Amino acid sequence: QVELTESGGGLVQPGESLRLSCVSSGSRFRFDGMAWYRQTTGNERELVASQTNSRSTNYADSVKGRFTIARDSVRNTVYLQMNNLKSEDTAVYYCNANGRLGPHTYNYWGQGTQVTVSS
Repeated sequence: QVELTESGGGLVQPGESLRLSCVSSGSRFRFDGMAWYRQTTGNERELVASQTNSRSTNYADSVKGRFTIARDSVRNTVYLQMNNLKSEDTAVYYCNANGRLGPHTYNYWGQGTQVTVSS
C-alpha cells in the first residue's frame, strides 16, 4: 500500500520561508508525476506545483517566483521550497503522486500539513 507523508508545515510570519517534504513508502515503481496541492476551508483543492519524471514543472501563477518544487525520482520524494510567504498562502498542503502503470492510472494523496502565515 502506497503512503505519502508530508512534513515541514508550521506557523511563520509574512516574508519568511518554509520547506515542505513528502516521502513515500510502499511503492515498487517510480511515480510518473508528483505535485503539491493546497486547500483552505470551503474551497477546492488547488494545484500549487507539479513535476514530471522528465522534470517538466508547472506552477500556479500565485506562487511563481516564490515557490520551487524539487523531486528525488529514485526515492519518490518531493519537496516544496516556499519563500517570501504571504498570508494568502495559508492552507493545508497536500502531496500527490500520479501516473499510469500499465492499463491503470493511480492518484495518491498524503494527509496534509498545515501552513499558516500570520504576523
